[in-house]
Amino acid sequence: MAAGHISIINPCPRYSPVGENCPALPPGQSLDTGADAINGPISSVQLGGTMPLCRHTTPYATPSATWTAGQSVTIKFNPSAAIHSGGHCEFSMSYDNGKTFAVIHRELQYCFLGSKPASVTNTPNILSYTFNLPANLPSSNNAVFAWSWVNASGNREFYMNCADVAITGGSSSSYSGTQMVIANYPGYPTIPEFNGDYTTGMQYYTGAQNITVGPGNSGPASPPASPPASPPSSPSTYASAPASYSAPASYSAPAVSSAPPVVASQPTSYASATGPIPHDAQTSGACTSGAMICTGAGYQVCVDGIWSPSYSCGTGTVCKSAGGGIYCDFP
Repeated sequence: MAAGHISIINPCPRYSPVGENCPALPPGQSLDTGADAINGPISSVQLGGTMPLCRHTTPYATPSATWTAGQSVTIKFNPSAAIHSGGHCEFSMSYDNGKTFAVIHRELQYCFLGSKPASVTNTPNILSYTFNLPANLPSSNNAVFAWSWVNASGNREFYMNCADVAITGGSSSSYSGTQMVIANYPGYPTIPEFNGDYTTGMQYYTGAQNITVGPGNSGPASPPASPPASPPSSPSTYASAPASYSAPASYSAPAVSSAPPVVASQPTSYASATGPIPHDAQTSGACTSGAMICTGAGYQVCVDGIWSPSYSCGTGTVCKSAGGGIYCDFP
């Protein structure tokens, strides 16, 4: 599990095997473990495997954390991470068990990095974010906090973790904020590979409508100030996923999906490619956690000082190195 992607660990998201101060599991539920598990995406345009928003729809019986409206909170991420060159992160609140979310904080473009990287990278610079909760968040013992992420490089994926939290000291019965963006998920827009352009997909965030959430009060607050510049097939608003979505009996994806969709050439804003690294056998032995290396047409990731198995690039592509990072491209 540690080889794949990233997840929040505090507050503990639903069913996390690596979260901090996690409540007891609800009856009949099990920890979110496996090759990818809690660190993995809830949807991938290339790989499928769609899960419901929040990954799990049954909340913990007791909250993972109790927060006070208007005060500072710190969100911590799993240090065993592959951050796919950053991307767009949002932090949101729901009062209807994860059906409708209003954003309370954003880290757009360079999430986990803080600034534009010189090339594709899976190594994070930032593994926690601290921000103030809105003072007018409604009080509730059954609120849902969410982190969502659209990755900059790799398969076009959507990540989401949810933590059940209690909010105290709220000054209002409802909160109005920007509606959480959903992308790379069935029925929603696909945000393409950034290829070094970190304005990719920003129109969905700047054009998202306002929405009001609160106990017994969730819905659009007002029309968008201006509609997002989306393709004709994309919805003009970002309603939450249907409640009828359910998780598949089993969900698995490659332990790391860092290979981007096939492109004709690496973007000019990245360092020029040096070509495939010339060794096809799997690398073994000690390594630095987070390191990645090409193995012919595939690649390996160092997890806790040990090289992972070799993961294959897409059909017809090979692994290449550029500027200290790796990616998959035509030979």
